Parts: sequence; structure tokens; C-alpha cells
Amino acid sequence: MQETVARQLEAGVDIVNDGEVSKPSYATYVTERLSGFSGEPVPLQMRGFEDFPEFAQRMWGDPEMAAIMANPSCDGPVAYTGRSLAEADIANVRAAAGGATEVFMSAASPGVIEMFMANRYYASTEEYLFALADAMKQEYDAICQAGLVLQLDCPDLACEWALGPEQTTAEFRQVVAQRLEALDHATRDIPPDRLRMHLCWGNYEGPHQTDVPLADIIDLVLAARPTAVSFEAANPRHEHEWKVFEEVKLPEGKVVIPGVLDSTTNYIEHPELVAQRITRYADVVGRANVIAGSDCGFATFAAFVPVDPKITWAKLAAMAEGARLASQELWKTGTA
Repeated sequence: MQETVARQLEAGVDIVNDGEVSKPSYATYVTERLSGFSGEPVPLQMRGFEDFPEFAQRMWGDPEMAAIMANPSCDGPVAYTGRSLAEADIANVRAAAGGATEVFMSAASPGVIEMFMANRYYASTEEYLFALADAMKQEYDAICQAGLVLQLDCPDLACEWALGPEQTTAEFRQVVAQRLEALDHATRDIPPDRLRMHLCWGNYEGPHQTDVPLADIIDLVLAARPTAVSFEAANPRHEHEWKVFEEVKLPEGKVVIPGVLDSTTNYIEHPELVAQRITRYADVVGRANVIAGSDCGFATFAAFVPVDPKITWAKLAAMAEGARLASQELWKTGTA
């Protein structure tokens, strides 16, 4: 962990985290910290690959990938048992991040846990979500009580659209609202400015032609408690959605963290491109309301590393340089 934080600082990144190096994945690590997960796996069935069967077989038919996605289901009451593991992560990142402007730590949201670990115990999805919210509250509170910013990883807010039976936009908005209600319940004792949330459409290279548009859910997301919202904004499917904020007004006090690095490709973004991506958002939401980020993590599962680690550090250095260029331009021109 110390090396991971040091590499971020060396790359010029101001706001760092622990890289979740102690976890097998950003979401399924919770099986080490929650009781109630010893049921048989329920495979995820994602729409959007029907027109590309050869690609689907190449991606999801790989035994290593199949093993990654084979997560236990919930077959008993959920309870938090991993406070010591969370406390160890907190102590390690605090010891490593002395030179950082700010430190955040990620934790799985109730919704993403439900997405990966199917419910075979609770009477309803709602009951399961709120049981997860009550259990994970211990981890969320511990992170913030240690002086760290809590990032809630919520890819389900967009990914869930492609899972299960097809649904209307109105029906899916109800799904998103329910998940955000559970998230708000779990973080009720944490100040909003100590919270950030991340949503994405799945951190994998693929067609993504059926992704739900950001415009269909962004108002619900912005109404949730976290002050900062991180989302994919660099990959070819979603980069254009900066224009959503020409129509959707950013609420007072909110901050956006658009991805300016594609986390699925080994291309190293040019700093000037990074700067352009930042200034697009600054022009529509205000220069003080934008923080540069990556689309997602660069290795969301320990056994699945699509971007070479050395290239990751170079991409982060390009982000830092692009942010400096953008800041120089925005504060020179006086964009508000």
C-alpha cells in the first residue's frame, strides 16, 4: 500500500487513495467482512452482447473471468464482522499518505453488493439492500471517523440497467432511487462533504451500445447525500455526455469528478487532451466544481489487470499535468 500511495504522489496526484491493494476486488471483498454469504453463486447475465457472440465468448467464456464473476449469494442474515480489516486499511493508508492534499477510501455500496451477490435469504430486494446498508454503516462510519473521505462505489446505478429483464426508463429510475435511498440511510451520520460516490457502466472494454444514458439518471444521483460524484467521461461511449450538464444544473455545493483517463486502455492520454476534458466541464458547471479523475479503477479485480501497471502511473502523471494546464487556462481567462 505504501508504494501505491507513493507512486500516486510521485505522479503529481493531489487526492490519493490506497488503491484497494488489500482487497480481491472493489466489491466482493465484503464477503471477508460480512456474514451471510455462503450460498451458491448466481451468474450475472448482462444484455448488450447478443449481437457480438464471438466477443462475448472471448470475454466472458474465459475460465479466469468466469471464476472472478462467480461470487457467493446471500443465504443468511447479513452482519458486519470485519471492523479489524477496515481499521488495518485505514491505519495503513494514513501512514502512507503524509504528503497528500486529501485522502479517500473506497467502500462497496449496498447496491453493488446486491448486484454481485444475489439475494437468496431476504423477502425482497428492498429488505436485502437495507440490511446491507445497516451492516456496511460500520465500515463507512469508521472511514470517516478516521478523517478520510469515503467514496461509495456504486456502478450498479448504471450497470443494473443491463442485468435481468428489460425495463422501461421509468422502472429503472425506481430501481436507482431505491438504491440511493439505502445509500443515504447508511451514510446518514456522515457529513455530505465527506462523501463522494462513483458510478459507471462497467469497467470493461466492450460494445456498451445498450448503456443507459447519463441523462436518464443524473438528477437522482445529484439528489443523493454525497457532495462529489465521480463518473466515466473519457471512454468513447460516454465522453460526449459532458453536454448533459448544459441542461442539468449542478446543485449548489455539489462537485463533479469526471473521468479524464480511460481505465480500460493502455493509451496514455496527452495532457492537452486531459486539459480539454477538464475545461469542458468547467465551462458548464464552474471551474471550482470540477475535480479530475479516472473513469474507474485500473484493476477492479485482482486477477483482471487490463492496463499495465507502469502505464497506469504514466496515465496518472498525464492527468496531473493536464490538470495543471487546465487550471492555468481557467484562472487566466476568469471562467467562473
